[in-house]
Amino acid sequence: MRLSSFLAVFRPALPLVLGLSLGCSLSLLMVSWTQGDSDDLCGDELGNGVLFLRNNDGEPEGEQRGGPGNEDFQPRVVPYHKDPNKPHKKVLRTRYIHTELGIRERLLVAVLTSRATLNTLAVAVNRTVAHHFHRTFFFTGLRSSKVPHGMTVVAHGDDRPVWLMYETVRHLHQHYGSDYDWFFLAQDDTYMQADRLAELVGHLSAGQDVYMGRAEEFIGGEERARYCHGGYGYLLSRSLLARLQPHLDTCRNDILSVRPDEWLGRCIIDYLGLSCVEVHQEMTYRYFELGKNADPDREDSIQFKNAFTVHPVSDPNLMYRLHKRFSQIELDWTYLQIKQLQVQINNLSELTPEGKAGATWPIGVNPSFKPKTRFEVINWEYFTEEHIYSCADSSPKCELRGADRADVNAVLETAVERLNERYQPQLRFQKRRLLNGYRRFDPTRGMEYMLDLALEAFTQKGHSQVIGKRVSLLRPLSAIEIIPMPYVTEATRVQVILPVTAREQDYVGNFLDMYVMNTLDTHDNVLLTFLFVYDPFDAQRVSQTDVFAGIKAMIGEVEKRYGDVKIPWISVKTEVPSQVKLMDIISKKHPVDTLFFLASVWTEVNADFLNRCRMNAISNWQVFFPVHFQEFNPAIVYRDQQPSAASSPFASEALRDGHFDRHVFEEACFYNADYMATRTKMAADILDNDELLESMDVYEIFVRYSGLHVFRAVEPALVQKYVRRVCNPRFSEDIYHRCVLSNLEGLASRSHLAMALFEQEQANST
Repeated sequence: MRLSSFLAVFRPALPLVLGLSLGCSLSLLMVSWTQGDSDDLCGDELGNGVLFLRNNDGEPEGEQRGGPGNEDFQPRVVPYHKDPNKPHKKVLRTRYIHTELGIRERLLVAVLTSRATLNTLAVAVNRTVAHHFHRTFFFTGLRSSKVPHGMTVVAHGDDRPVWLMYETVRHLHQHYGSDYDWFFLAQDDTYMQADRLAELVGHLSAGQDVYMGRAEEFIGGEERARYCHGGYGYLLSRSLLARLQPHLDTCRNDILSVRPDEWLGRCIIDYLGLSCVEVHQEMTYRYFELGKNADPDREDSIQFKNAFTVHPVSDPNLMYRLHKRFSQIELDWTYLQIKQLQVQINNLSELTPEGKAGATWPIGVNPSFKPKTRFEVINWEYFTEEHIYSCADSSPKCELRGADRADVNAVLETAVERLNERYQPQLRFQKRRLLNGYRRFDPTRGMEYMLDLALEAFTQKGHSQVIGKRVSLLRPLSAIEIIPMPYVTEATRVQVILPVTAREQDYVGNFLDMYVMNTLDTHDNVLLTFLFVYDPFDAQRVSQTDVFAGIKAMIGEVEKRYGDVKIPWISVKTEVPSQVKLMDIISKKHPVDTLFFLASVWTEVNADFLNRCRMNAISNWQVFFPVHFQEFNPAIVYRDQQPSAASSPFASEALRDGHFDRHVFEEACFYNADYMATRTKMAADILDNDELLESMDVYEIFVRYSGLHVFRAVEPALVQKYVRRVCNPRFSEDIYHRCVLSNLEGLASRSHLAMALFEQEQANST
């Protein structure tokens, strides 16, 4: 979830920006129900757009074409009968449920452009509305030498307008005819209101043949049939496109026309008997013709404000101005809807058991979170205009900077602005200073603020007085955003890298046992490579006494037990076993598409985590740094008792006596290509500072230099037994400090430490 743009709210509640989902959930409050004949409930007075509209007397002209296309779809239950005489066949299920159920995307947009306007008007269309549609394609005859970035351009190889239309319709049916319910075709000099078009197709039945747009007379005007003007865009249903496909070649050869939209309209009329309609199923296609030298900021007619499309748009600047104007119209309409909904909620609150007191502040926003225990209480952060008294590094006081300073400044500015809006012209306020400021993040509603302000109040007569005022504000949570992510698979091979120093070799046996049980026995697609880190003294004596001889013997036993398994190792000599230096060696020995899991000797590898490693590490997009669960020191937690989780078969019980260690960044999942690209970007900094590699770990270089998403999240499947790590003072101060904090916080919880101190004091007193 994200925080919406800031909006201050005071008691009594003022207008509040909420997500549009609120309007949808309460929309029934504004529906007036009417009762009529059952035959008229779903009828289509326009005869599905067949040839003729109403005459001047309001009576429908012409006969309505019958057939199953004009009837509501009736579901039919197909019973399943297993034939005992036929052999059983394995049922192949589709990967996604919408494929099996035949669920299609709603709308595809095709924009007809040209080589001359591809880099101007087409780019303007792409920047203004294309990202609001599910898919947008730009069709042109000849492709320009430089294709604009971020646009899907299809070139047909011929600039003739009718030929471009023919190839476009054929392409849409051939490649996307079974994937979409509706196809919207428009020119690149058309401004489109994406949300309104999506709402239009959402109210239309996709099972009928529909040809909808601005109805235009043919040249000569003798026929009553109409075609849809291409400048204002038009909708084609999937069923119409399917019926039209067999006749496209005939239309191309037999119908002569200069205008592509007129050619398509003639083809649909001649072979399908359908005319362009502006009204279908009580939904009206609204459009607006923009005059020459028109100013969008001055257009204030109802036709303009309600239009789905605007035409003609002569240049890209006009397209951007239209987009700004319509965005402001939509914003104003949203604010109006919010005010109406707040009034309705306030009125309905009188009918609730709590009465008026049951209406939460601000109206329409979830009530504040109510803690059930003292451990669930959300803390308030105290701040002034210069300092905040809740710091990330646990310091009691730190300077306001960056996003925090911008946040506080925005809060103060908005508070004074809203006070002036409320009390002017009788009073005008000017901020003197902030006396006290409090804020907290409530996950059920957003960021809450409480401000004590010293204000100078001015009257209309010019008198002034300094007063104190407390105001409450809320930055509400807006709608949840679904972030598109590249497709990943759980079949990727994971290359586990295990660095081992002489001090850590006692823990390798347990690591190998878990690795064999959870990967080799289950035939998981995982490989393991050991990285033996020798200090200079041990490296000189390796020919006489190898400190890692025992580990190598264990590796040999595993390879002997599993004949097709090879566990390679690499020996490295260094005084400071920096993560970055070790990964530089490993990276050169593997292909660029290798997925690395950088582990530690205390890691217990299992299938659940490996799958999450595959899913969360995305090449050229995201790296994953899990926060493992660290068990507390059993000598303090249990003392003379037996660990309760040791005998419990449930994993959730095992996560009870420990904590997620946020100070450790040893485990990581990333692709070799991403690591190599990141190391290339930091090459210039290494030339200026030779010790930079020793002062940073892999997490820091990804954060600083990669430009990728660095995903840091708790990982309940990654559980480590308690161990007191040896903190190397040769590392940077930050890495050493994190290691010390990990050891301290990993001892036990506060209650366990308090009980241990209490028992010790009792023992000393006796």
